[in-house]
Amino acid sequence: MRTRPPIHWRSPSPAGRFRRWCWLACLTLGIYAVAGADELQGRVIKVADGDTVTVLDAQHQSHVIRLGGIDAPEKSQPYGQKSKAHLSQAVFGQTVTVTFDKRDRYGRIVGQVRVRGEDANLRQLQAGWAWHYKQYQREQTPEERSVYEAAEQGARENHLGLWQGQGPASPEPPWAYRARLKSEHQTTPHHDASRSSHGQ
Repeated sequence: MRTRPPIHWRSPSPAGRFRRWCWLACLTLGIYAVAGADELQGRVIKVADGDTVTVLDAQHQSHVIRLGGIDAPEKSQPYGQKSKAHLSQAVFGQTVTVTFDKRDRYGRIVGQVRVRGEDANLRQLQAGWAWHYKQYQREQTPEERSVYEAAEQGARENHLGLWQGQGPASPEPPWAYRARLKSEHQTTPHHDASRSSHGQ
């Protein structure tokens, strides 16, 4: 009887495993809907930064959307413009579905933005252009929280986005940056109240 030669499986590289995990995570969260959440659909007409977009719905009403669960660097921070560019490349001009159950204190919708079935919030984390916003992680489902945490960790380990080429000092998180600016502005006579309005 003729025997077949043994098959030798090659283990995927760490980067390959991370890319496969990213695809599975997007697929899982792309079809996941929060019970009782609202939805709106529309076209992205503006990308303000790496976690804020404006969506125009079918009734020609615009909605400012704060991507939930993540916090991207401010435009004035290192990597802020690159984070904005990455999100813009993914969603600008595209029809998106926004799943949400909250508005922040500035009236913005805070939710998950899906484009072609993929979670754009998660993709910002996977590419290394945002932090998992742990201050608000209790507002996420356990599944989302776990996937978002792993996405940030994977980007860090693979030196992606703002984690590339980092030395001992990590980049300053945007919430710390905003708090520092607020503290500095409070000590000056002309405080610009329009700044530092980025939290959820």
